[in-house]
Amino acid sequence: MSKPCPLQPGHKVPEFNTCDQNGKKYNHLSLLGSQYLIFFYPRDLTPGCTTEACELRDSYQDFRVHKTLILGISPDGEKSHRKFIKKYDLPFPLLIDESHAIAEAFGVWGEKKFMGRTFEGVHRMSFLIGADGRIKKTYNKVKPAGHAQQVLADLCKDR
Repeated sequence: MSKPCPLQPGHKVPEFNTCDQNGKKYNHLSLLGSQYLIFFYPRDLTPGCTTEACELRDSYQDFRVHKTLILGISPDGEKSHRKFIKKYDLPFPLLIDESHAIAEAFGVWGEKKFMGRTFEGVHRMSFLIGADGRIKKTYNKVKPAGHAQQVLADLCKDR
């Protein structure tokens, strides 16, 4: 098993192709020209992931002021993502990475420990990506509570 090695500022976003909860296609090229936050999270409808997603939801208009899209991504499928969005009224798309290829490309897939068990999975990390398709900021070991405000504070510094 491997430890995660996330992309760092200055790196280009890796090539990826995926869909959101409604089957809309996304890839690294379709997002060029837009600044966005992509947040990797382990699983829909779990406590930490719900806290993080709901704080981003509550700050959604602030992100729009900064012309920053929000994209969530996890190994869950369309049905699970739709349920998560509906239950918590999330205004942003959730991308599907069932094969964890995108998580691996971003360097957020690796060894985890939980309740004495070791396994591989998604590490909770986020990336602020510039309109040029390069990483502006990497957020390692994200704490779900307060993450949205942390990113917004960084966006305010960039103005």
